Parts: sequence; structure tokens; C-alpha cells
Amino acid sequence: MSIEIREASDPAAWNGYVERSPQGTVFHRAECVSALADHADGRAHLLVGYKGQEPVGIFPVTTLSKARITTAFSPPPGFLIPYLGPALLSNGNLKQRKAEKRHHRFVEGCLSWIEDRYAPKYTHVRTACGYADVRPLAWNGFDVTPQHTYAVDLGEDEEELLMGFSSDARSNVRNADDDAYEIDLGGREAIERVVDQLDRRYDEQNESYLLDAGFVTDLYDRLGPEYVEPYVCRVGGEFVGGMIALADDERVYRWQGGAKSTGDLPVNDLLDWRIMRDAISAGRREYDLVGADTERLNGYKAKFNPSLRTYYSTERGSRPMRMVAGIYKQFR
Repeated sequence: MSIEIREASDPAAWNGYVERSPQGTVFHRAECVSALADHADGRAHLLVGYKGQEPVGIFPVTTLSKARITTAFSPPPGFLIPYLGPALLSNGNLKQRKAEKRHHRFVEGCLSWIEDRYAPKYTHVRTACGYADVRPLAWNGFDVTPQHTYAVDLGEDEEELLMGFSSDARSNVRNADDDAYEIDLGGREAIERVVDQLDRRYDEQNESYLLDAGFVTDLYDRLGPEYVEPYVCRVGGEFVGGMIALADDERVYRWQGGAKSTGDLPVNDLLDWRIMRDAISAGRREYDLVGADTERLNGYKAKFNPSLRTYYSTERGSRPMRMVAGIYKQFR
């Protein structure tokens, strides 16, 4: 029996599939996918593959039409979303051959669904870390590039976690005067402060910060504080730094923030430690530091004793279209 591809119309049912999938993330939730499409001026497609009546996988795709050229992205560029792409539902006790065959047909079916309706000239898919088998994309003409992130195994014991940190990270956490600062969870205003600080920091380095606070606050409104957690650090009531973390049932993501602060207080170490402690209390098992391919940042992230994780950036299209897509991604 072949895999039938249908476009989901019920966000609650879609989110149920996201929660069931080992590769499902907060970025796969219907609210996030729709926010991305709306702010990218595109159209979201929540594709579900069925074998009979059994759902076997999900694949969120956004199609964009600019200057009569259609492209397809998962996720759309310019919003600093690290992962999306296909996610599989449980194969039960299928043997390897049947599981691979089902997986291949599901991915091929989703790509054909998009191709038949929109004929994109360029397609870009970036997978989640748990999506290890990218061969179905490679077999359908995609070039595959590995990328990396760091993930901290949180465990259940704060002291055991802390002992795995580098000596300077442990010292920064233990020796900071609790009365000298406060860290709180905020809302829309906290998001705007963090994004503004990052924008100014990038400007000082003659670089552009792509993310707009309007997208992040919209994401907060749609997903809610259960999934979008803006942390703010203050000294004497004054904002000195912050971190916008995104979370799902299994992990929390160090998404945006961590701009270098002035003064002697190790603001970012304290923010990261607070986020990790809160994640342990919430029963989450992992802290994804979101990225391990930028050499100048890896020294900071590595001091939390993370493991290296691999995900994949894949693209399909002619060389001229890849150049156009690259320009579009830079513009976004």
C-alpha cells in the first residue's frame, strides 16, 4: 500500500502528531509553522503521510512566491529557526527494510505533493537533530550538508550537572552574589529588550541582526509562555541581559540572547544556569545550545560539558536558483 499525503486542517491533531514523533520539536508545532509563513509572506502546508488510516510522518513546508518564482522552505529563511523538516511517527515493530521503505515513500510523497501543486524552482530543508537518516532527501536530488549543535544532558541532580562544567563556569555560578542580581521570566516587553540588545550588539560589530521583535512577540502570543520563555537579568532594577528560550516536552533551546554584557557579573553564565535548573524542575532532559559551528562561540558553549549533535541542511535546485535563494536569505 502506498503512502497518501494529506494537508492537515486541524492544528490540535497536528500538534498531537508532533508530540508523538521522536523528531518533533517546538518548531514543528502548528502555531510556529503558521507564524513563520505569515511573517515570510508565504503559505504553510502541514503535510501528513498516511498508510491507510495510520499516520506515519509529518512534514511542514512553506512555499514562497517572489517575482513569479516559487520556492519551498522548511523552515523559511531569515527567522533563525534552527530545525524543521520531516518527522516520523512510530514504526512499531517494523523490520528495518519495511521501515526504510515506508520512510522513503513518505518523504518522496511529500516532495511530489509540493512539486505537483507549486513546482518550486528551489527547495531547502533543515532537519531536526533526531532525524538521522537523510538518505530519502539525497535520493530525491538534495545536496546534504551536516551541521552541528551542542546539547547538555541535564539529568536530575543540579549539583552533578554543575560538577561537569568547566572550573570557571562553576566559579561564576557559585561565587555570584545572589543579592547583586535578579533573573525573572518576562513577557512581550522582555522579548523586545532582548532583541533590541542583540540588534545593538550586532550593529556595534557592523553586522545585521535578522530577527524582528514583532515575529518573536507573535510567536510568544501564539505558542504561549509554556513554550516561549523570555528570561531577563537585572542589576539594581536595570536590564543587563536576557535569553529567549524555546521549550517542548523533552528539551529547552537556547534560542536568542546572550549578548556580551559590561561589568563583572557573569550574566550569561547565570542565565544559562537558571534556564537549566528550571528545565530540570520541569522534567526536561536536554538543553540545546543551538549551534556548534561558529568557532568563536564554541569555547563558551563547550564549558557546560555538552555532547555534539548533528543535523542536516539540504537543498535542491539549479545553481542559478541557489544563488537567487542565497541572496533572498541574506535579504531576509
